[in-house]
Amino acid sequence: MKTISFPSGRSVPALGQGTWNMGEDPARKQDEIRALQLGLDLGMTLIDTAEMYGEGGAELVVGEAIAGRRSEVYLVTKVYPHNANLEGTQAACERSLKRLKVDCIDLYLLHWPGCFALDETFDAFEALKKAGKIKEYGVSNFDLEGMQDAVDCGAVATDQVLYNLIKRGIEFDLLPWCRQQGMPVMAYSPLESTGREQAALLGNPGLLAVAEAHGVTPAQVALAWVLHQEGVIAIPKAVDPVHLRANRAAADIRLAAEDLAALDRAFPPPRRRRALDMR
Repeated sequence: MKTISFPSGRSVPALGQGTWNMGEDPARKQDEIRALQLGLDLGMTLIDTAEMYGEGGAELVVGEAIAGRRSEVYLVTKVYPHNANLEGTQAACERSLKRLKVDCIDLYLLHWPGCFALDETFDAFEALKKAGKIKEYGVSNFDLEGMQDAVDCGAVATDQVLYNLIKRGIEFDLLPWCRQQGMPVMAYSPLESTGREQAALLGNPGLLAVAEAHGVTPAQVALAWVLHQEGVIAIPKAVDPVHLRANRAAADIRLAAEDLAALDRAFPPPRRRRALDMR
């Protein structure tokens, strides 16, 4: 599988696993654990979660899923902005470590811009890094100006943002800037999230035509397109084993120049700056 490198030199698979909406229904917990474990078996060893997801429930699911397999996993979680002052960040990290049942988080992110100064949050991140609680840190849902401020405050490893064939706004300014910095972007909701949004994406005639030509599903082509982008890590969430295997197979699809041109016609790239899309 294609790999992507962080500024630190650490490489991860370009296709990881998301956990949004996990940990909210006890009846689904075992299915969610098995799904994450299957994803690891398939080589999707980056797992992204957050203290916000299920108010810690997703981290509990991840902790059980990776038990005995910690060395295989690149583990990402996030701190709530309202916890992101000096003391609050460190306390939130300790809670996440406990729920995840690990000693160290590979990548710790500020979930979105909040009311606390970035330098205070990053001072907390640096303290956690020095203490061996985290290895790298970054942000999520930051636009270009936010990222320019962020790199002035600390050693930012990534920006995790909403990115897919429909929501391509970051291509105008943020994505090129991150590439210039040698900083990967993590794409959440690469297949959209709500039923209506997914229908608009996956029912697009241009996407359907490319999928038919390859003998695969529209979702696989949409995910393959995200994975084709330079310096982009995709973190779709899947619980159904069929969907997980389909996601993994998408990483092996090679889109030709004519496929990419057809997708650009179906989903035009941005011609002007747009506000950052967020979920």
